[in-house]
Amino acid sequence: FNALRRAMALSAGGHAAPPETATIARPAYARRASATAMREIIKGVLDRELAGQTYQGDQVQLQTKSIADEVKERLKALNLPRYKFMVQAVIGEQRGEGVRMGCRTFWEATTDTYASETFVNDSIFCVVVAYAVYLC
Repeated sequence: FNALRRAMALSAGGHAAPPETATIARPAYARRASATAMREIIKGVLDRELAGQTYQGDQVQLQTKSIADEVKERLKALNLPRYKFMVQAVIGEQRGEGVRMGCRTFWEATTDTYASETFVNDSIFCVVVAYAVYLC
């Protein structure tokens, strides 16, 4: 990541700091976002919000916003300094059809992470993906 920043500065006609003077800010291991903890938070929110629910197309927009907001607030409550959390929620009617979701990311693999969880019952499915990005 820092190599990319140096390359971008050089291509823009700037001067990059030599590698020996560059500092890399990283959180202590115990203060890094945990995909496992994030997944548990998502699962708890999904189970509480969607258990026993049926698909109602007119309510989906409110449900996805409510779920995404609650997951984000619970992730923020982990009090991980300098982490930015982004949450995406998708709800659909369960008709026995398959759904595929994918993403591509460009980040620092030692500090940034993501977690996803899926909820399915006879009427509804919901996929929530949360990203944790450490801000240098």
